[in-house]
Amino acid sequence: MPGLYFDEWEVGKLVRHPIRRSVTEMDNVLFSSLTFNPQPLHIDFDYAAKSEWGRPLVNSLFTLSLLIGISVHETTLGTIVANLGMTDVRFPHPVFHGDTIRVETECLSKRESRSRPDAGIVEFLHRAMNQDGILVAECKRQVFLQKRPAETPEA
Repeated sequence: MPGLYFDEWEVGKLVRHPIRRSVTEMDNVLFSSLTFNPQPLHIDFDYAAKSEWGRPLVNSLFTLSLLIGISVHETTLGTIVANLGMTDVRFPHPVFHGDTIRVETECLSKRESRSRPDAGIVEFLHRAMNQDGILVAECKRQVFLQKRPAETPEA
């Protein structure tokens, strides 16, 4: 299913995304390294073993990126003009190596653009849960979406 146009969103619409993703040790270490994040809770197994968690935590910004990424196919693929912002980002439960993440998206609000008649703003609430159904991340995301193009008569 391609992304939806502004016109296709209704407040309250809930999308349960079919893609799920298991998080690996490589994901965590590579993401932390690529982003220059030396937090030992993510990359130092000995240090993490002595923490209250007893094992490494997955980098929360990886979790946020995965949350948004999994949602793209059914929300904004090919219809987005721009991301406008992400607010109210929360990580109520840690993600660990081996957790499988699933995502759902709810449309919270929408409004027509004041400056562009061919677009509008939609606010989503994205939620990520682990394999046990525990909420591990959520954020509100404001996107600028195209409206469905007008049908052109065939020649």
